[in-house]
Amino acid sequence: MFAIIDIETTGNKHCYGKITEIAIYQHNGGKITGSFSTLLNPEMDIPYFITQLTGIDNDMVKDSPKFYEVAKKIIEMTKGRTFIAHNVTFDYKFIKEEYKRLGYDYNKKTLCTVKIARKLLPGHQSYSLGKICSDLGIEINGRHRAAGDALATVKLFEIILEKNKTIGNPKTINNYKLF
Repeated sequence: MFAIIDIETTGNKHCYGKITEIAIYQHNGGKITGSFSTLLNPEMDIPYFITQLTGIDNDMVKDSPKFYEVAKKIIEMTKGRTFIAHNVTFDYKFIKEEYKRLGYDYNKKTLCTVKIARKLLPGHQSYSLGKICSDLGIEINGRHRAAGDALATVKLFEIILEKNKTIGNPKTINNYKLF
């Protein structure tokens, strides 16, 4: 059981930044079984360069829920699931920090599609989400938006799972225990 997640943020530093958008796709190893996506009011200004990258601006999020208003939903969506993201450390640290601010210790087993793709899908010039998806023919509808990037990560993960089945034990991906 997996929770494939992508977030958009106000910057690169989890200790200073906040989440502006989150998307979660629940996956059972075969298909998507649930989803959740929302803009979030970060309760701080979104820098211009972030708006240029994501298209998310202060006006878009002003009436959106704050993190604490969706915190329970995120817990429910990720409970008992491995937290998967493309460059998982970034997404996971931001979410952990948001929970820390609420006085909650959020801990999940994580899996990084960048690291696994490098091992199981060798030979690509870049493993950035945009470039690896382009190489593999995965269309991203909404690049640098949480739902679009998370869905592309789902498709990449499914390719990785299929590749793993053809080279060995379907229960491991190079020592990453999955099922």
